[in-house]
Amino acid sequence: MQAVNKDTLHLIRDAISGKEQDYTGIPLRRAIILLSIPMVLEMLMESLFAVVDVFFVARLGNHAVATVGITESVMMLIYSLAIGLSMAATAMVARRVGEGDRDAAAKAAAQTIWLGVGMAAIMGIVGYAASPFILRMMGADDQIVAEGQGYTRIMFAGNLTVMLLFLLNAVFRGAGDASLAMRALWIGNGINIVLDPCLIFGWGPFPEMGLEGAALATVIGRGAGVVYQFALLFSAKHVIRIARRHLELSWSILRRLMAIGVSGAGQYLVATASWIFLMRIMADFGPTALAGYTIAIRVIVFTILPAWGIANAASTLVGQHLGARQPEQSERAAWMASHYAVGFMLVVMVFYIALAKPIIGFFTADQEVILLGARSLQIISLGYVFYAYGMVLSQAFNGAGDTRTPLWINIVGFWLIEIPLAWWLSTPLGIGPEGIFMAIAISESLVALGCIYFFRRGGWKTVSV
Repeated sequence: MQAVNKDTLHLIRDAISGKEQDYTGIPLRRAIILLSIPMVLEMLMESLFAVVDVFFVARLGNHAVATVGITESVMMLIYSLAIGLSMAATAMVARRVGEGDRDAAAKAAAQTIWLGVGMAAIMGIVGYAASPFILRMMGADDQIVAEGQGYTRIMFAGNLTVMLLFLLNAVFRGAGDASLAMRALWIGNGINIVLDPCLIFGWGPFPEMGLEGAALATVIGRGAGVVYQFALLFSAKHVIRIARRHLELSWSILRRLMAIGVSGAGQYLVATASWIFLMRIMADFGPTALAGYTIAIRVIVFTILPAWGIANAASTLVGQHLGARQPEQSERAAWMASHYAVGFMLVVMVFYIALAKPIIGFFTADQEVILLGARSLQIISLGYVFYAYGMVLSQAFNGAGDTRTPLWINIVGFWLIEIPLAWWLSTPLGIGPEGIFMAIAISESLVALGCIYFFRRGGWKTVSV
């Protein structure tokens, strides 16, 4: 028993410390654990930020929470673009590392920086100028527009920090340096969590900025994480080291990144666009319904993101094993990671079904908000077993560079099923907000079944990156 415990402690220590590993030359179970531990911790901090943020914002009232919910639903378009491009970065870097060509991996990493800066500039200018229009388009009332447009403008103006944080962490994960991605996110979100109450409520020497303080804390915290990432990428101590020669624009690499990234961004744009439509449908039921839904979604993110950590581990292993010409190991890694994710999500589902009201009640004392948020948790969590398979296998496709298959699965699942079903159940059928929650559970489960079917067919093994 002592030997087992000692081995486990050594494994955890190696995972967190970031000890360099050849993930194509060690047992799969060990590789998954070494990658998953820092990735899960990374996602835990990201999800903790989401929960802490809404905890403080809820003290400003339901209109403030609704503003955050609406802004975040539109910001998900930026997150989707960042995530889609990060898929391309992870796939390309992982494939080059698997082939043993670190110089080419560094070149690919440098090109992702240019890509991220260009995209963020466009999104920032458009989003800042159109913030009031965006809020009105999403169904916000006059009070939300008046009080919330400053928050929305700051979030859009600072989207470069989001873009680079996602992209550079994708480079680290593709290289197998998952602990570095973990540290960057912990630094960024740790600063964000500390600054949140200081800037919102004016603690100590800080000005009381209200909702705008929450946005500023987010931008400052994530900006600090990006500075840390750059310091790591230009040092000589890690798998990926960017030198001046790598920063020269390479149109061939940029085209390949865009080819993979467009489909990757597309699959998440499809998914997040569906969340925007769902938020728009929910807005018809008033600010109380929006507040309950927003809190519930933040809590759900708290549990889904750690499972994404396991999925990201599968993505790295699939890419590196394909680079090392070991497709069977790629497939085994994906299924093994799926089983781990299922076990985790089952535990979460039980907690949500049993303790939904106390969980939502932690964030607000409004009984109507608690009731609606609790029903959201209970209904949506019924599909968690399927979500686990969907998350891991979609990331396995992406790690292989096959971003098109998940894109088409998402189009069918979210646009052709989820949105029409949510509207029909909630409005014509008269179920109300619970109809939206039911549509989410059903469509997410169908998307997962689609991922299982196409992954078994194996076409992803022959995609070139």
